[in-house]
Amino acid sequence: MAKNDSLKNLQPRSVWSHFATLCAIPHPSYREDALKQHLIEWAQARGITAVVDSVGNLILKKSASPGYESMPGVILQGHLDMVCQANAGTVHNFERDAINAVVRDGWLIAEDTTLGADNGIGVALALAALEEPGLIHPALEVLLTINEESGMDGARGLAPGTLLGKTLINLDTEEWGHFYLGCAGGVDVEVRHDCALEDVPSDFAILRFDVSGLRGGHSGIDIHLGRGNAIKLLAEALRDLAAHTDMRLIEMRGGSARNAIPREAFAVCALPVAAVSGIQEWAEHRLAAWRQRFADADVKVAFRYELDEMPLGKALVQAERDRMLAFLDNAVNGVAQMSDDFPGVTDTSCNLGVFSLRQGEIKATFKVRSLRDARADALADKLLSFASSYGLHAWKDGAYPGWTPNPSSDLLALCQQVYAEQFGESASLQVIHAGLECGLLAASHPQLDMISFGPDIRGAHAPGERVEIESVGRCWQLLKAVLQALAQRG
Repeated sequence: MAKNDSLKNLQPRSVWSHFATLCAIPHPSYREDALKQHLIEWAQARGITAVVDSVGNLILKKSASPGYESMPGVILQGHLDMVCQANAGTVHNFERDAINAVVRDGWLIAEDTTLGADNGIGVALALAALEEPGLIHPALEVLLTINEESGMDGARGLAPGTLLGKTLINLDTEEWGHFYLGCAGGVDVEVRHDCALEDVPSDFAILRFDVSGLRGGHSGIDIHLGRGNAIKLLAEALRDLAAHTDMRLIEMRGGSARNAIPREAFAVCALPVAAVSGIQEWAEHRLAAWRQRFADADVKVAFRYELDEMPLGKALVQAERDRMLAFLDNAVNGVAQMSDDFPGVTDTSCNLGVFSLRQGEIKATFKVRSLRDARADALADKLLSFASSYGLHAWKDGAYPGWTPNPSSDLLALCQQVYAEQFGESASLQVIHAGLECGLLAASHPQLDMISFGPDIRGAHAPGERVEIESVGRCWQLLKAVLQALAQRG
């Protein structure tokens, strides 16, 4: 189980027991097989049918409660994989090590890594529903998809007709008290270029520059908060440095996931030995400006440098350096448009999520999102043209559709009624700028009536990710009541 035994004492015990198992069994994208095998064995031991489809999704099936066999079936849906991020200096192998989860001030938190509450809590809720004694429910299908965080491969590959249910409850949103009825679609933009190199002069010194201390976060949910992007900040700094001294760029890397706002980035540079003495003052000035600029969103931003003893080797020729840094500095990043229909919700955005320069080879990945698929495609096309104007090769990849809201949904009306009965207040209706799998599931199963809800999760896709314990209990209460209402509705 998870390293912290206090998980065993959390309520509802059935939900947290399943989440403890997810903390104990590593499950990054493309590495879900061990968790999948455990769940298959768990299901078979309880008489629950377990099926793995042609792309690797796990589907668990349970018959309706006696007397409710004629009611339309219900699908509970989540994804098996998690985003793997760790703070610099944290030793954690996400393919081998358990997540260290601790309870603090009413929240379960992973202090130095991601927690996997996205979407481990949703998976745990669905599993608990399958084994809850006395729960009245229609026929249940639990769809647990693979590789959601890396491209929605599982939902994308789900064959039409795989699911028999008529309603689907997605358990992958992160703000309690809201029913989500729509989400953004998205597309990746990949950029590649091979740069010309030249020898670093012998009278140069090697320095490493690091941007760190940024909060990062989910590139959909947190993109509007104005947090710093480590890749963009480092490019900005290096461009300024190159304007004042003969800086040679050897290596640069930042970010680790296209759907996470980069928290850290570094560059290895060569400078004339005579220029090194002035770097301290320049770095302090640069950091002071950033801390003023991000006083509300990212005040802990850090900028450091150190001398490196590596051989001088080769660096980008200056024209390539200037072109690459200008592209990174000027490329669109952040919110492009806010929604006219949903106040406070981002309509269209772009996140420069991953960048690497090694031995002259440039690789960059942008995540473009929009509540309107045409706007995501248009922004991606502009990014392609922008890259082309710098002589870089770029293309679109991994497009997935958004989920179009249906305010007249019968499932939504039932869920609103149940929520009011259970909690004495109305739930808010919302769309989310993050990408849920509902759009892809609607494409392969157009008959589905869908809704999404979940507990309060903060900091998804970044170290320090946490979930509010009490809100998980409320989600469990709501899920059980909704399943019973779906079984008993006339």
